[in-house]
Order: sequence, then C-alpha cells, then structure tokens
Amino acid sequence: MRNLKSILFGSAATIALLCACDSAVKQESLLTQSGINPADFDTCIAVAYEDGKFVADAENAQEVGLYTLTNANGMEVCITNFGARIVSIMVPNKDGQLVDVVCGFDKVENYFPWNYETDYGCSVGRYANRINNGTYTSPDGTVVELDKNNNGVASLHGGYTGWQYQVYEVEEEADNSLILRRISPDGDNKFPGYIDATVKFELTDNNEIVINYDAISDAPAVINMTNHSYFNLSGDLNNTIDESVLYVNADNYTPADDNLIPTGEIKSVEGTVFDFRKPKAIGTDFASGDPELESVGGGYDHNWCLNTKGDIKKVAVTMTDPRSGIKLDVYTNEPGIQCYTANFQDGTRPGKGGIKYQKHCAICLESQKYPDSPNKYTLPGWEACNPYVTPENPYHSYCKFAFSVVK
Repeated sequence: MRNLKSILFGSAATIALLCACDSAVKQESLLTQSGINPADFDTCIAVAYEDGKFVADAENAQEVGLYTLTNANGMEVCITNFGARIVSIMVPNKDGQLVDVVCGFDKVENYFPWNYETDYGCSVGRYANRINNGTYTSPDGTVVELDKNNNGVASLHGGYTGWQYQVYEVEEEADNSLILRRISPDGDNKFPGYIDATVKFELTDNNEIVINYDAISDAPAVINMTNHSYFNLSGDLNNTIDESVLYVNADNYTPADDNLIPTGEIKSVEGTVFDFRKPKAIGTDFASGDPELESVGGGYDHNWCLNTKGDIKKVAVTMTDPRSGIKLDVYTNEPGIQCYTANFQDGTRPGKGGIKYQKHCAICLESQKYPDSPNKYTLPGWEACNPYVTPENPYHSYCKFAFSVVK
C-alpha cells in the first residue's frame, strides 16, 4: 500500500519539467489503426472552473499524451491520460476486419470542456452518476454540500471539474497495459477526504479490456468510479444502436424521478420496457411513449440491479450487433450498471473522422453503485452500495469488456 504522507511532494518537480516543453511543436507520428495521430494528443493542460465557466489553469498544467495498447490478435486500444479516457477500440468484425467500436475525438483539444463538455470514454471520479441536491450526510453527521453541476439539482460525475477533466499521472506503461494515477486532495470539488486512486487498463490476448480501479484514503470518503465509453458495435459510427441486441442480467432496476434521482424503490423489470432478460434490440421500445423513457429524451438512462451480486465470472450485460457480428460481454463486481443510449446527441458534434454523432449513436455501460448511494445505501435492497472508502477498507472496482464475434 502506498504511503499517504509521501504521495504529493515527489511529483511537482517532475510535472514542472515535463510541462516545460513547447507543446505547440509536434513530432511526426505514425497513425494508430483507428487513424489517430498521437501528436494531436501531445500538450500540457489543467482545467479549472471559475466564475461559471471552464478555464485553462496554466500554473498547474500537466503533460498529456496518447497511449496505445495492443495484443497478439492485432486488437488496439488508445487511451489518453486526460480524464483516463478510452479514445478508440479496434476489434475484428465477422469478416476479420478491424473496426472502431467507441465514439470519441481524434484530437485532445476536443475533449477540453470549453470546446465540448463530454464524458466520452472517461474514467469518472470521484463519484459517478448523481448525488441528489449535491448533498449527503456522512456517518459522523457532517453535512457535505457539493456543486450542483447537473441542472442545479444534483452533483453529477464528481462536480464541475470531476476527474474526466483532470490529468492522470502515468504510473506504468507496457505494450498491453497502462496504469494511471489520480491524486485527489481533501476538498477536491468539495468532496471531503484525501484519495489516491489508480486505474489499470489491460488488454488481454483474449480480446478483453480489463479495468481495475483502486483507491486509498486517509479518512472516510465516498467514491464510485466507472468507465464512460460510448459503444457502437455496428462497425460504423455513423449508425445508431437501435438494431444492436442487448441482454441485461437483472430482475430489477431503480426507478428515478424527473431529475434522474432514484426514488429508493427496487422495482421488478417484469412487464416493463426495462426487461432485457431475454435479448432484444435496444431500440425496440424507443418509440413506445413510455413515460420513463420519454423523461430522459426517448431512450434509456437508468440503473439496473444486477443479479450477478459481485461475481465477476457471471456476465452482467451482453450486446451483439447483427451487422458486424461483434459481441461484447461485460463483467463487474459492482451491484449495478447504468445503461445510457446517447439520447441527447443531435448530429452537430463532429467526432473521429468528422462523423457527426446522432441520437442513439451509442450505449454507455457503466458499472457502478446505484445512483445517489451516499443518501440511500442504508435502504433495503441497497446493502451492496456502501460508497465509503476508509483507511482500513480500500476501494476496489472491477470491470471487463470482453469482445468476440458471432458469425
């Protein structure tokens, strides 16, 4: 376990040296298989939120780059340490051709929040999803008040400058793995407690992306990390996911109010549009007029209560696409998964290769503790959602995206 007293001070000088480079001078680079020029990710940046807007914080700028993982099968995963984001995933389709299956940008500047406020591919922290009214009460009775960066009604994905807009330190790099580290001081985005977190990405020769999130803290603190990749398995990011077939291993979900805050009820999926226990096309009920789907833009943005109960050998979600034959199985030790079907993409945001991502262009499969767990983890049915990491109980979250082909 890392020594909490020695974490901060060794990195400042290193960061200063790294960022002394002229980031405007870019080296010629070979393109990745997804067509990205790594030089377009070479910069130094820090993000702050001041007077109601995002600004660059030159004084605290850190080095950013693009890191490429490969395996024996030719699969490729590109990751940037700005937000610990998955930028592209190249996997073989049923014809053996490598295709990109996640939305994103081909230049790091497009991930900066003053250009686009986006969570494409990021490692969310400190706290994924919503905390109602930006407020919770800690076990010692302290009322914690956070920024309400979600339409003034909730704290979302860690606040205005959540970890998706922060630079992670590169701790270890190899051909098929990458460890990124984020130091979150006490008071970061108003969250109490000091956290030292790592995200380890590993690309196996079985075409699996294994993500391990680990964190230690010097005091009780809430944490809920996840990956926010936008998956489109069709082989063409111009397509929607309406035809993709989804299976969710869940008998129940958490109904939410109009602000997407769970009511606290654990409700059966039986007889509802949320029943994916038998695989069906994701878009089957998009036009059904179901009020729960209409309230989030005519699609899904909901949490399912997984039957897997933390067993990482049991599949939580399976998605397949008949056009490409690509299959994705998701495994996690977390109790829930948020499925979001890109309901508010509108075709105006140009992504990789100039593709303009349209409504329902992708689905996010976010392993997590249920939304608003800091306020609800003591409720019946929420027992697996205790969000606290303590010095005695470090945080660990696991997610595996396993790709294969159905011919």
